[in-house]
Amino acid sequence: MDADTLRPWLALVHVLGAFGFVLFHGASAVGSFRLRAEREPVHVRTLLELSSASQTGAYASLGVLLLGASLIGCSSFRRDVPRVPSEAWPHPEQTPLGRAIAAQLAGHAGQSGFYLLDSGLDALSMRAGLAEDARRTLDLQYYTLHEDITTQLLMYRVLRAADRGVRVRLLVDDLYAGGRDRDLAALSAHSNIQVRVFNPFLRRGGLGLARLLELLGHAARLNRRMHNKLWIADNAAAIVGGRNLGDEYFDANSEFDFSDLDVLAGGHVVREISSSFDEYWSSEWAVPIEAFVASPPGPAQAAALERSLEERLERFRDGVYAKALREIRLGPQLLSGQLRLTPAFASALYDPPEKVTGAAEREPASPIFSARLRSLVEGARSEVILITPYFIPSEQGVGILTALARRGVHVRILTNSLASTDVTIVHAAYARFRPRLLAAGVELYEMRPDGEPHAARRWRPGASSSASLHAKAIVVDRREVLVGSMNLDPRSRQANTEVALLLPSADLGQRLARPQQPERTNDRPARRDVSHHGVRSRHARAGGRDCRAGAGRGTPAGWSSATRPGTTRSPRGRRCRGGWWARRARGSWGGPPSARGTPAASARRRSASTPAAGSARSRTGSASAAAPRPPR
Repeated sequence: MDADTLRPWLALVHVLGAFGFVLFHGASAVGSFRLRAEREPVHVRTLLELSSASQTGAYASLGVLLLGASLIGCSSFRRDVPRVPSEAWPHPEQTPLGRAIAAQLAGHAGQSGFYLLDSGLDALSMRAGLAEDARRTLDLQYYTLHEDITTQLLMYRVLRAADRGVRVRLLVDDLYAGGRDRDLAALSAHSNIQVRVFNPFLRRGGLGLARLLELLGHAARLNRRMHNKLWIADNAAAIVGGRNLGDEYFDANSEFDFSDLDVLAGGHVVREISSSFDEYWSSEWAVPIEAFVASPPGPAQAAALERSLEERLERFRDGVYAKALREIRLGPQLLSGQLRLTPAFASALYDPPEKVTGAAEREPASPIFSARLRSLVEGARSEVILITPYFIPSEQGVGILTALARRGVHVRILTNSLASTDVTIVHAAYARFRPRLLAAGVELYEMRPDGEPHAARRWRPGASSSASLHAKAIVVDRREVLVGSMNLDPRSRQANTEVALLLPSADLGQRLARPQQPERTNDRPARRDVSHHGVRSRHARAGGRDCRAGAGRGTPAGWSSATRPGTTRSPRGRRCRGGWWARRARGSWGGPPSARGTPAASARRRSASTPAAGSARSRTGSASAAAPRPPR
């Protein structure tokens, strides 16, 4: 039976299987949803960790889908492609980047230098600058690479670096690399560039039926993805954080933006970061892209790709965004010493690449979550701040956070609201934990997407103010900071590989957590879901006195003094304004920065001006209506 004859039958099998899965699994609790990958399509998000109540029916429907997978047939890749061994550049001190960073860190023996990249323009400028400043190596590791203007700009800078003799290694997870084999192979055709895909599918192409069925048939491996994000130059400087490569991560998308956070690291800790890259690069799960193309492109195709990128960027150079980007120029500032780094001792934490096999689950402790994160949070004395776009705590995690709050530790969590999240099902799983956290005195802040556009977007014609939180950071006692690629959800804990930096730095901790003074308003008494500059709070203060949980009077957390007896009343409310999150959205968490100065200066000022009008609708509490964002 040929493929054309099978195609309608396979479509029918897919529909019946999906229907069965939804029918049997739909009644289970939202807490059983365990798979979540950033911006995954809906048909991938349906592959959820099954609750015991629905396993029988779900397994039956999965059997139907796996029958379709068997009809698809098997594919393979070329196994004769050589895997040339390589390692990070061993002498970063001999490069201009290494010398410039060492000069700044003179007198800080054993410490590394850090600079927070909390605006998209800064983050893009620094990546482009490191590509220009590199003299020996560029090592890039990413979960997704989009096909848009900012990614094309960065890949063009990478090609220019390779033209200068810089060795480039690009490692990308294969989940979203499908269908782009020829483009990646053309990039790898350059004599100084190597491209590998991590944990590859055998079925090539986009996330269609064939890949979905392969995912179902090999879920134990393919459900686990490389979520790491690294940009390393000369083994001397590295960018670690939450940003993938795409317009929405760099304030360049006209419809949607992610509010994100990276940190530039220089010095000793970069060697640890590079060691993590080398482990993944040398892993058996990192396969050269040439293995998936029948006839690999040659140097002529690489040169044609560079010319094509240059032509596309020529049209981009005259835009206001490009002009603002040119004004920033963080790369030259780093080389000249004008970009001041914060010295601190630090360590790199990362999951082993073998986590994609499930072997890491048998290890005694996760390098990030079990080994360091738990002890870090449990050891808090005064304050814990969790910033995560996807927050689904474990039962143990809820117990730790509620215990902290009950012994007087100020616990604040910033995550997405229902209206701002790009994965609605994750918010549904998180929502069931809110009552318990609030009852214990934990403060929950939810970002809203509908505030007034900040200055970096107001000057871009047609720009939208819609945004979603994507930063991942933890601050303990304003002295310990953890920044990386990890979300606080089961997928990051159990399935994806992650990387993070642990920074014992009071300076960085203060910058991420410094609160603003409450802003007095003349509205009604404080109530549930107080609006912020881009953040909705589950905690309110009235007249300077704590109203959460009735200030110890036994009333349910989050109820307002106006609607629930026994809580503190005040004729004047206080609008709670968080610290870091209240001042930043896409460079500020919802609050528009000052519009003074040039567009680039405004984009980088990162300070709130006037309260944003409107609010996002929440499942609990009153708020003005706003339709939730469909899953992206």
